[in-house]
Amino acid sequence: MIIEIDFNSDEALYMQLRNQIILGIATSRLREGQQLPSVRQLADDIGINMHTVNKAYTVLKQEGYVKVDRRRGAVIAVDVDRMHAVEELRKDLQVILAKSSCRNISREEVHALIDEIYEDYGGHY
Repeated sequence: MIIEIDFNSDEALYMQLRNQIILGIATSRLREGQQLPSVRQLADDIGINMHTVNKAYTVLKQEGYVKVDRRRGAVIAVDVDRMHAVEELRKDLQVILAKSSCRNISREEVHALIDEIYEDYGGHY
């Protein structure tokens, strides 16, 4: 599993790790049922504290992207409630689209960006 962490970023390391795993799921690099590295192994692999990895895994579990199995550790299990996910997306998009509007980015430009990003994820859904 390739994780890219930017140690110079203002974004918290656990959030970067969380986002990288979600991107891995979206691009099918990580699949349903796939076991993630142990907290210790991943921390060693990318050179961060074990508590940081544990926090990322905890957030992913709370958000419904992974399940924690006592024998297998963290496992990809995307069972997010769709209605909740849509509402969460709506809230996120409201802010993003408000920022876009303030910067005079057109609806067409936004749609083109969405289409482009979806293509990166295999163009499905």
